[in-house]
Amino acid sequence: MANKVKAVLIGGTGYGGAEILRRLLFNPNVEVTRVTAVDNIGKKVGDVHFNLAGLTDLSFQEMPPAQAVAGADVAFLAMPHKTTAKVVLDIINSGVRIVDLSGDFRLRDAAAYAKYYGVDHPAPQMLTDGSFTYGMPEINREAIRKARYIASPGCFATTIALGLLPLAKAGLLTGPIHTVAATGSSGSGANPQITTHHPLRAANLRTYKPLEHQHIPEILQTLRIAGGKEDMSLEFVPVSAPLPRGIFSTSFADVPASVTQEQLTAAWKTAYGNEPFIRMVSGGRQPEVVGVSGSNYVEVGFTLGPVTGSTRRVVCFSALDNLVKGGAGQAIQSFNLMMGWDERLTLAEPGLWP
Repeated sequence: MANKVKAVLIGGTGYGGAEILRRLLFNPNVEVTRVTAVDNIGKKVGDVHFNLAGLTDLSFQEMPPAQAVAGADVAFLAMPHKTTAKVVLDIINSGVRIVDLSGDFRLRDAAAYAKYYGVDHPAPQMLTDGSFTYGMPEINREAIRKARYIASPGCFATTIALGLLPLAKAGLLTGPIHTVAATGSSGSGANPQITTHHPLRAANLRTYKPLEHQHIPEILQTLRIAGGKEDMSLEFVPVSAPLPRGIFSTSFADVPASVTQEQLTAAWKTAYGNEPFIRMVSGGRQPEVVGVSGSNYVEVGFTLGPVTGSTRRVVCFSALDNLVKGGAGQAIQSFNLMMGWDERLTLAEPGLWP
């Protein structure tokens, strides 16, 4: 490609930033021109992200966002929630395309943002007017192709929504949904905390933010757009698991007693039969993290329970890598679509086995 797309990464020292670079550095259509951060300033990328040593001469720089995007075609934002929105306001008039990995522009309801993120949004009109396109290709592919600003989904939100999406698209998702999902420690970021310190995490399971996690409104918003009923509610309990990467989600929903195994199998095939990164497991097993860790692939499956009165219980399972399809990989997938490229570019390889 004669004229490569110039990309800048703002917030490059975290695990999400490392994963963005791991993909962009091997995209033949892209030149990464700058990586900014607030820590490790002056260090080479490979001195912080050891897997990238020798693959780039880029170093981490500290500069104002408007200066960072000068001359760039696209900016990837890999920063914390609440911080990112302010950066967007600094660069939104520069003409640069934006792919945001934070939660600051995913919701359409400013009141829900204030409730779940604990602060008022600095630009609530940008939530309600749809300035940012929600970057989940499985429900929004055509809109992503036309977008200039992408709000990439959250890790739990992606896992849980993709597990339930076939029911929503079939018009079968209604009433209360109950979900337990376990996540790897990399989702807590690169800076160690007491809950991510290895001696405490490696042999432990613990919940956090039960019934009040910030991805709850995002999941409900996604499922309603896909066809879920307005009376849906979600009770979600997240669990910290003793693994570095991956999320495994188990969701419980009720369907009419008349629904059959064959109908649900058809619903899953209709939803995902042509999706390049969704795998419907077979052979008597259910989704597992080890099958997708390190990759952009998702495993999905379900179990249909017996008739109980007027309903049957469906248990929906889904597994993915929180840093790839649950984070940077999905952002790259949307970026590829936005640029008119094959969405599998730099993402098609499988994870490691075992």
